[in-house]
Amino acid sequence: MSKRDYYEVLGVERNASGEEIKKAYRRLAKQYHPDFNKDDPETEEKFKEIKAAYDVLGDPQKREHYDRFGHQEGFGSGAGGFDGFGGSGFGTTGFGGIDEIFEQFFGGMGGMGGRRRSQGPEQGTHLRYDLEITLEEAFRGGNKVITIPRTENCPDCKGKKTRSGLDGDTCTSCGGSGQQQYSRSTPFGRFISMEVCRTCRGEGVMINDPCPTCNAQGKVVQERKVEIEIPPGVEDGSRLRVSGGGEAGTRGGPSGDLYVVFRIRPHKLFQRKGSDLWLEDTISISQAALGVEKEVPTMDGTTTLRIPEGTQDGETFRLKGHGMPHLKGSGRGDLRVKVKVSVPRRLTAKQKELLEEFARLSGEKVGLENRGFFDRMKDAFGSG
Repeated sequence: MSKRDYYEVLGVERNASGEEIKKAYRRLAKQYHPDFNKDDPETEEKFKEIKAAYDVLGDPQKREHYDRFGHQEGFGSGAGGFDGFGGSGFGTTGFGGIDEIFEQFFGGMGGMGGRRRSQGPEQGTHLRYDLEITLEEAFRGGNKVITIPRTENCPDCKGKKTRSGLDGDTCTSCGGSGQQQYSRSTPFGRFISMEVCRTCRGEGVMINDPCPTCNAQGKVVQERKVEIEIPPGVEDGSRLRVSGGGEAGTRGGPSGDLYVVFRIRPHKLFQRKGSDLWLEDTISISQAALGVEKEVPTMDGTTTLRIPEGTQDGETFRLKGHGMPHLKGSGRGDLRVKVKVSVPRRLTAKQKELLEEFARLSGEKVGLENRGFFDRMKDAFGSG
């Protein structure tokens, strides 16, 4: 056992924090580990001294005892119930592999060290369902039943995978870690790799009496009907969360959630922009010139639109409160009507006469010249 003060061994002050002590040990352990210094036998004793110091100073209770009673009193042979370095649990050579250092400081570097992985409860996978609805359904709201295929815990084994419904036996190949460690020597040193246990396939347990219902999977696929509430005014792309509506959890963990995404079909009359609705309505030339009151459709019936005289093509009129319900808050958006002035393609003789008279009174030149080919040729070359 080291005769030097443990703070001196690690090169830290007596008031050093736990993190400072850890960093000092990590640096020295890498520097003096025998795996990195095979040609220097003295590093083995140096490493043991470093490890003994960290075993004490890295443990808050042992460090407090050491600070109170000193190096000789508190950590003599068998004193105070502390076993110093001798009982630190190293292998037959008295020191652990470099992978043990990585395991201690870096969580195993992907599983190095062979310690048991966390086998605690895990939440199930979330699910997404795109629900297509009409604009009328988005306007009114209501309820709709959908069918969701999802994995659930087996009803017979309750997710345990065994016929008896009890936990399986710990895998003897990996000790329940679900991983096996392999090492190989290369010209660059010894490398350690972790692989999924081939015996239990990473589960950490052996299923000797598999459940016949789920074939030892612990889960089965079921179709469940879920009633979805459509809020009035819901917009395209809005999401609704159904807590616990997703896949079953693992090892007793909670189920995931179901996210319903609303998709609204295009409407034959209305276009939606936020809470407002847009409608295109056609009027005649006379209606545009003289004005008109006409009925226009809305989401819940019809309403009267007053179009003033002299309305131009493309003008937009607002009908307040005839749009979609506000998803967040009360009230409704507006209906905006864009008018399109229609020009007749064919006129009766009377209609033409009246329009020509209107043009004459307005001082407008109307009509197209309708002369024949030879008349136009005479104009071009002069009459003989």
